Amino acid sequence: MLPVIQAFMTAHQLPDVTVVADAGMVSEANQKQIEAAGLSFILGARIPHEPYAVKRWRREHPGEQIPDGHIFTQPWPAGPNGGRRDQVIYYQYKADRARRTLRGIDERIAKAEKAVAGQAPVKRNRFIQLSGGTRTVNRDLEAKARALAGLKGYITNLRACPDGTPVTAEFVIGAYHQLFQIEKSFRMAKSDLQARPVYHRTRDSIEAHLTIVFAALAVSRWIEHVTGWSIRKFVKTARRYRTIQIQAGDHIITAADPLPEDLRLAIEAINTAS
Repeated sequence: MLPVIQAFMTAHQLPDVTVVADAGMVSEANQKQIEAAGLSFILGARIPHEPYAVKRWRREHPGEQIPDGHIFTQPWPAGPNGGRRDQVIYYQYKADRARRTLRGIDERIAKAEKAVAGQAPVKRNRFIQLSGGTRTVNRDLEAKARALAGLKGYITNLRACPDGTPVTAEFVIGAYHQLFQIEKSFRMAKSDLQARPVYHRTRDSIEAHLTIVFAALAVSRWIEHVTGWSIRKFVKTARRYRTIQIQAGDHIITAADPLPEDLRLAIEAINTAS
């Protein structure tokens, strides 16, 4: 990844880029390599234990529920010999995320209790604890999972926003959530553009296939931006209309299906923008 990013920065004369990725996509070693290359990042942060900032809030607000959308900020300054920038971890609590997580925990605990009682076969379940052939429900792990329900972590080493203003939790979380655009592009390529993976053996074939797919994706994204239509809607609507040329002797007669007003305006927008 780094050689591609560095080549892109050189080609476009960029002093810095910000790598945005999910926690499952970037290991700790990769994170260190990104920072060693002088790049900024916004990453999903793994939460192995209840964060100190959350514990402190619960001590100060006994019996209270964390407000929906509340953000905890935990600075992580660089040490004198750390070889990295100062970092900040933001933890956001969402009530809907907590509800879905707790429902999943309840379902897995119920299955674990049935398996421990011998009422169901033992299947892969992280809440089942095996010790010397004895099965029990791991209540400590259950309590830990419930304490983390609804929390999502975001870690960044950004010094400032692109416009020079100080970095805010809202900017970091908003930038991270733009990852759905990447997922949307992959779905678009496979479904709307029908550019599914194809096995290629030679490098020329591989690069040609990738070039075609990404060119189609770029054009599709541009059409969406210009027209305000999804590419699915545009392709599905436009493919119904044809222009037909009929040659009668020395004469060529052109016949075309009349376009509906919304499609005509969309095509005009494309022609004007191009």
